[in-house]
Amino acid sequence: MSEERKRKCVLVTCCTAHAVQDGLGAALYVILPIIAPIFNLSLTQIGVLRSLNSAAMASFEILSGILSERFGERNLLTFGLISASFGYIGLAFTNSYWMIGACFFVIGFGGAFQHALSSSLVSRAYNSDDRRTALGIYNSLGDTGKLIFTSIFSLAIGVGLTWQPVVSFFGSVALFAGVGIFVTLMYVSTGAKVVINNDQKSKKINLGWGLKNKATFFALCVTVFLDTGIQAAFLTFVAFFITSKGASLSAATIAISIVLVGGIAGKAICGFLADLIGIRPAFIFVQFLTAFGILLLLVLDIVFIFILLPFLGMVLQGSTSITYSLVSDLVHTDRLSRGFSIIYSVSSLSGFLGPILFGLTSDNYGLNGGMYMLAGISLLSILPLFHFNQKANSI
Repeated sequence: MSEERKRKCVLVTCCTAHAVQDGLGAALYVILPIIAPIFNLSLTQIGVLRSLNSAAMASFEILSGILSERFGERNLLTFGLISASFGYIGLAFTNSYWMIGACFFVIGFGGAFQHALSSSLVSRAYNSDDRRTALGIYNSLGDTGKLIFTSIFSLAIGVGLTWQPVVSFFGSVALFAGVGIFVTLMYVSTGAKVVINNDQKSKKINLGWGLKNKATFFALCVTVFLDTGIQAAFLTFVAFFITSKGASLSAATIAISIVLVGGIAGKAICGFLADLIGIRPAFIFVQFLTAFGILLLLVLDIVFIFILLPFLGMVLQGSTSITYSLVSDLVHTDRLSRGFSIIYSVSSLSGFLGPILFGLTSDNYGLNGGMYMLAGISLLSILPLFHFNQKANSI
């Protein structure tokens, strides 16, 4: 197999893992409203279930990066998908709140063994000239998976199916995907455990976490924290903002899908943009457009808001293709999994805190006040980029 075909095979395989795992995670948003009345769940219990899933993912993402150095990305990607499949299949047969909680935790645990590992594989497969574009495509497939899984569940429930067979089907998809990914990566001979001699071991030990510049990597973490918090808060509350403009609840839920569709295109486009004009100019441009777009929502009529949403989704979510691609510039090649695991853990923490901050702000100053806050943070997220002192041409 030629190197070009091998690179494409790795990218397609990692994109598949991303689409399935993100789809499984997003499907929980549409599963919860269905099972809540069945099990007589309170709002607090629903919140706890979602927190269990997020906490499991955030807690094990760094560990997944460390373990990949011992067991290989290929084995752990398979392990994560099979774990998530067990969580979904178990969810279909659950009969109590605590069993639901256990299944949500297992699904989140399985999801932790994906982002850092796949990003590491893609980064190693592509050189610096094409890496950001490849990661942009990889990132966009996550949102594609979210749309596919949530749409399948909603459609199945709409035509009269019960939730259990659909959930079991999702579990089966994850199981087959895990096996398929293992076989494919073994065929292209990548992602396996690396056997090293004593001299290499000493070198790896000296690498530590592999950070080439700790201060610069910290600046990237701050940027990702701010940027991801904006995305999480906006996606959580955009439906509420739309209804405050006079739209129906069904129209407001469609707005979320429209933003996600824009994000799919944006993550691919922004990765290409970073390759074309450089990381810093691309990120500044995207964040200015994000802030401008959020402020524009406040003055537009509802029809024009819906026209703007896909374009806002492009820049709002596309920025991650720019920031995440920097990890490969700031972390030693042998420690890429660790670097990505740190970034994704920061992202998960921000995704947890962002909506809380937006909610508190909106309770005190209204939804418009929350939107002003997001626009301000979007501009603030540009500042850490000016700390980057690398000599890489792309920065």
